[in-house]
Amino acid sequence: MDPILIVDDEEKIRSLVRLYLEREGFTVEEAEDGRVALEKFRAGQFSLLIIDLMMPDIDGWRVCREVRESSSLPIIMLTARGEEFDRVLGLELGADDYLVKPFSTKELVARVKALLRRSRGQLQSVSSEITAGLLCIDKERHRVSIGDEVINLTPLEFDLLYFLAKNRGRVFSREQLMETVWGYDFYGDARTVDTHVKKLREKLNHPSVKGMLVTVWGVGYKFDSDQVHSK
Repeated sequence: MDPILIVDDEEKIRSLVRLYLEREGFTVEEAEDGRVALEKFRAGQFSLLIIDLMMPDIDGWRVCREVRESSSLPIIMLTARGEEFDRVLGLELGADDYLVKPFSTKELVARVKALLRRSRGQLQSVSSEITAGLLCIDKERHRVSIGDEVINLTPLEFDLLYFLAKNRGRVFSREQLMETVWGYDFYGDARTVDTHVKKLREKLNHPSVKGMLVTVWGVGYKFDSDQVHSK
């Protein structure tokens, strides 16, 4: 079963999360701080990380940033209530999702399963490749490129881009995107979608691609290009 690393300086939180994940058949390891987390990450083979942002010494932001330098592993971050800036920063550093403490263990398990399905490329699609100008989104190879340049996206960023491009011209609200792309019923802050779209725009920073991810004010987002076609 998929091995998961839980990083939190609170032993009670680690034990609770471990209990519920192991009940679902997951293999779980723990790290009490960021330093131990990075050591275990570099030495092991994990399928997903659950990281608390506020930890002494090496905090969750640094752990997330260093993991993202070499891996696109799904990351769920844990934050304290009211720390909106912290959540946004964590998402911008590469986390896929977040939960606010205290959280529902049932919800955490649902999000873990959804992110793992995504990382295995199990979202169904009719066509495997979409192109728009120099942009190519290859579902089968889970690869995005602009001309000869391969763009490094996290699994969630890939699926968000693919979903919008596959449904080109159609506007989706933030809540619809959370429910459809994230893969579970909507619970959290819909502005999570805004952060991921922002990251996508930064990574797809090329003249032939700019403007394809369109904000429809007061509604949501769409992918808009007259050049888009599916193979």
